[in-house]
Amino acid sequence: MARRDDSKFSTRLEDAAKARAEMLAKAKARAEAAKAAAPDRSKERLAVAAARDERHKLRAEEKRLAAIEAEKNKVALEAARKKAEEEAKIAAARAAEEAKLKKAQAEADQKAARDAKYAARKERGKKKR
Repeated sequence: MARRDDSKFSTRLEDAAKARAEMLAKAKARAEAAKAAAPDRSKERLAVAAARDERHKLRAEEKRLAAIEAEKNKVALEAARKKAEEEAKIAAARAAEEAKLKKAQAEADQKAARDAKYAARKERGKKKR
């Protein structure tokens, strides 16, 4: 393949050296800019880390408070359950006592009715004689 320009080998070498020098200068400029921005990035990273630590502390505190609240609720529910059980026992004992009284009253009524029948039968028997 033929070259269009008739440049010499030494010219081509010089052009390549200039291109390498320009690339090196550009890389050095980027490195200098990065060095200049490094303290700012460092400060920014530190600020982000501090904010993250603060969020972690807040979350831990919220979890601790939630656990305390849950424990309070658990204690309150347990107290309410015990109170309900006691009330149920009292109500059951009252119902059993009322049933016992009703049964005794029913037996007394039945006995009175039987006695009345017996007395009426005896009276009839006395009138026939």
